[in-house]
Amino acid sequence: MTANRSRPQRLIAITLSLVLVLGLAGCTLGPAATEEMADPSQQAASGEEETKHANNLSSALPAEEWSEDALLSSPTQVERMKIPVKAKGIYLTGWSAGNSNFQKLLRLVNETELNAMVIDMKEDEGRITYRSTVPLVKETGADGTTFIQDVDKLVHTLNENHVYSIARIVCFKDPFLAGKKTEWAMQRKTGGIWRDKQGVMWIDPYRKEVWDYNIEIAKEAAQKGFKEIQFDYVRFPSSGKQVDLEVAFYNQNGKPKQQVIADFLAYAKKELEPYNVYVSADIFGLVPSVTDDMGIGQKWELITPIVDYISPMMYPSHYANGTYGLSVPDAYPYQTIRHGLLDAQKKDEVLRANNQPTAIIRPWYQDFTATWVRGHIPYGPPEVLAQIRAGVELGIDQYLIWDAGNTYSEGAWRK
Repeated sequence: MTANRSRPQRLIAITLSLVLVLGLAGCTLGPAATEEMADPSQQAASGEEETKHANNLSSALPAEEWSEDALLSSPTQVERMKIPVKAKGIYLTGWSAGNSNFQKLLRLVNETELNAMVIDMKEDEGRITYRSTVPLVKETGADGTTFIQDVDKLVHTLNENHVYSIARIVCFKDPFLAGKKTEWAMQRKTGGIWRDKQGVMWIDPYRKEVWDYNIEIAKEAAQKGFKEIQFDYVRFPSSGKQVDLEVAFYNQNGKPKQQVIADFLAYAKKELEPYNVYVSADIFGLVPSVTDDMGIGQKWELITPIVDYISPMMYPSHYANGTYGLSVPDAYPYQTIRHGLLDAQKKDEVLRANNQPTAIIRPWYQDFTATWVRGHIPYGPPEVLAQIRAGVELGIDQYLIWDAGNTYSEGAWRK
């Protein structure tokens, strides 16, 4: 923008810039996984709703940010604004984001109702997918395998195409860091580093050093221009009772696991406030339907008041046969999602009745065939659409789609 433009010309330029940003498919000015089990054999809103959640996002668009002087102060001002989006997204590994598959997936998003991408910045093995400047990343060499050669260019491309960008950061399942900082790993009561049934080392969530490490990566992703930070594996390992028998947690002092996870998310949210990004958390799909923390530290009532978006991973294949009275939940995608989301909404109603804020529900849905599940069915466009329909009927019109291989059922969106 040049200094000698007339006021009408400048306002037109501002309007065009805003249109560019708001051009995200499904974008509104109202308020708006993820992990898979390591061992598959064990894998068991309407406008009215958005209004109810408005208190969570009331600071998203401060009035002064819309002033002409503020908008003209920097060419990137509009791009950095915190504008809520009704996200309908797909998951991308670092590999997919950094190779030719990205262009194919970008076309899918551009040509359909999809408008968001969840991209690995820190993946399930603890590797950073881009060249990082975080000191501990450099010290440990966590970014030694560069999946994404130019993350700045990637974010620029997403912005150019009006794609809402979500940075996925896997937190406490981090075998890479556990191998480099062994004192931060979960320790066996009998001595030595604890490993899960797949032989994977985990970082101890009771250690604040681990909190700070993940948050520094989140801050870097925010600085790169991602609109949202999504924390995954924000939990303790599954089979919690057995883990408690085997692990000597660091400086536990009687604090329950569910409070540790809630405290981490609250701390992360506060630390990320200056970066103008939304914060979301992935949780087990069954969390909305149980009364405890499942032994992994994820309790709906403690997490949803903290984050902006909460994403239960409602893959039907991950529910044990018989859950919700369904013989094989995997074979009933619509019914499984409906049961889970109804339970989530009931919990939110109780919280709001007690003047507690609640996050916007944005579930993960399944787009893969779970061949390891007895009685499973093939998943394709009809099954994906059945899950989406279950959410929409309950007023939940945001969603994220998971397939670890990033080969999506395009027919679900292409008509």
